Amino acid sequence: MISSLVKTCTSVRWGEWSLIALFISVLSGMVVALQYDPATPLYSSSSLDILVPYGSYFRSLHFYSSQFFFLFSLAHLVAVFNKTEGYTRTQWIKLTATLPLGLLILFTGYILRGDSTGSSAGIIGENILLAIPILGDPLNDLLLSISDNHMKRVYVNHIISLGVFWGILAWEHLRVYRTSFNRHLLLTGLILLFSVLIAAPFEPDELGVFYTAGPWFFLGLQELLRFLPTLVAGVIIPFLLLAALALLRPANRFFRPLLIFILIWLIAYTILSLIALGR
Repeated sequence: MISSLVKTCTSVRWGEWSLIALFISVLSGMVVALQYDPATPLYSSSSLDILVPYGSYFRSLHFYSSQFFFLFSLAHLVAVFNKTEGYTRTQWIKLTATLPLGLLILFTGYILRGDSTGSSAGIIGENILLAIPILGDPLNDLLLSISDNHMKRVYVNHIISLGVFWGILAWEHLRVYRTSFNRHLLLTGLILLFSVLIAAPFEPDELGVFYTAGPWFFLGLQELLRFLPTLVAGVIIPFLLLAALALLRPANRFFRPLLIFILIWLIAYTILSLIALGR
C-alpha cells in the first residue's frame, strides 16, 4: 500500500514538474521569439544578450527550462511505465513518440542560435535527413531545409509546428494532469535562479577550432558519425531504440530482451557521449 502510494506520488511529481518547466519554457520563449529574426540568427542571438534589457536572462531561462522539461519528461515516462499497462498499442506509441519529438524541438532550438554549435548541428542534421532513401528530401524540406530556406523553416517548426504535433501526441496522457505554479513555488524559484547564475551557452566561431561539440543529447550520435555511414549512425541506430521503446510492453513476450537492448543501447550511447565530450 505504502509503496504503491510512493510510486503514484513520484509519477505525479515528475509529470507536474515537467509541465511547470514547459510553462516557463513557453512563456520565456515568447519573449525570445519577439526579438529573434530568422534572417539574421547569429546577430539576433548575440544582440538579444547585449542590446535587449534582460535579454540574456530570458534566453537562459528559455534554454534551461526546455532542458529541464525534457529531462523531467524522461523521468516521468519511467515512473508511469507500470501504470500504462492498460494503454492500447497506439496510445503507447504516441506517448513514446513524444520523446524524439521533444528532442527535435530542443535540436531546432540549438540550430536557431546560429553560433558554431548551432550551425554545425544544422549541417549534420540536414545531412542525416538527406541520407534517408526516398523520404530524405521531403523530410528535410518539411523539417529543416536550411540550405534552401536558411532558418525560416526551422523557426516555424520550432515555435509552432513541432509543439502542436507534440501536444496532439501527448494530449490523451497530458489531460489527466493538473498543476500550477503555486503548487511548485520551490521548483519555479530554482529554475528562475538557475537561469540567473548560469548563462545559456553561446559559441561564436573561433579561428583555429576544427571540432565543435554538438548539443549534449547529440554527442553520442556525433561520435558514431565519425566511424559509421550517415544512414547507419544517424538513422538506423537511433531508430532501433525508438522501435524497442514502442514495443516495450509488459505483455510482450520479448519484454525482457527489449529492456536489456534498451539498457545496453543507453549505456553505449552514454560512453560515446563522454568520449565526444572529452575531445
